[in-house]
Amino acid sequence: MSFDPNVLRRAAERLEQSRRQRAQQIEQRRQQVYSSNPRLAEIDKELRATMTGVMTAALRQGQDPGPALAQLREKNLDLQLERRDILGQLGLGPDELDDAPACPVCGDTGWHGATMCDCLRSLCTQEQIRDLSSLLNLGEQSFDRFRMDYYSTQPHPSTGISPRENMEFVLDVCQNYAGKFGKFYFRNLFLSGAPGLGKTFLSACIARTVSEAGHSVVYDTAGNVFSRFEEQKFARDTEAKDETRRYLNCDLLILDDLGCELTTQFVQSALYTLVNTRLAAGLHTVISSNLSMDEVSRRYSPQIASRLAGEYHVLHFFGDDIRLLKKNQF
Repeated sequence: MSFDPNVLRRAAERLEQSRRQRAQQIEQRRQQVYSSNPRLAEIDKELRATMTGVMTAALRQGQDPGPALAQLREKNLDLQLERRDILGQLGLGPDELDDAPACPVCGDTGWHGATMCDCLRSLCTQEQIRDLSSLLNLGEQSFDRFRMDYYSTQPHPSTGISPRENMEFVLDVCQNYAGKFGKFYFRNLFLSGAPGLGKTFLSACIARTVSEAGHSVVYDTAGNVFSRFEEQKFARDTEAKDETRRYLNCDLLILDDLGCELTTQFVQSALYTLVNTRLAAGLHTVISSNLSMDEVSRRYSPQIASRLAGEYHVLHFFGDDIRLLKKNQF
């Protein structure tokens, strides 16, 4: 899983801020208790001293540290029992004044070994959804708000089935793709159809569901993606490289509006690199486009069209422009 570096940075900052705030709160609470119970402050000081003594005795050269260790352990146990009694009389738990981490798995570092801890992953997910929300208005775009009544029940002349019947199938595929992400039998989707038929809406629904499940998701228009690749080609700093790296490495890339950009030889090369790299890595991609697969072949290259046709499941959108239907209602 590869989150956007900016997402990871903000999540790590939030984790560190929470750790500092918790440590400050515990220290304030500890000092309040110490002020009214000086003996408790003395006990904690002695406990720290006995721990230092245990370590010193264990490292001592030329003599048996056993008796000294046993004596120190006994003193330490007596102090802990006295401390527990005082805390109990104050109605406090035995560990209430200790600097215990909120996450026992990683100790509030966000990592255990080279693996991201669930606590940091959860914060990354929150930050990622915040980014997606600013782009997609995720408060409105969810599968349960998808309206089927905008699609006609009359058979379409080119297919013999109605737009509504077709969209019921499309919606079912998109919901299962998102809900069973990584386990659904379609790894990649190509949403094809004229403007105003719900491609971007369903892409946003997929982004939301997959992101909320804790996967790294990047959503961007084809024009922006190819611009970042062009900037990266000539950039000397790492920022542009991070931008393109997140397109190549995220769990799910949603590439919106393919075909609306100015198609050049560089764009063709960047698209092939993007598609091929993600397929080779076994990563998932959803592409939405006003183009058919035949038009993709003519506009880009047969090689790109072949990769898309062979590795992407095409979902066809047809019917009346929903934007116009909504406009005519008012």
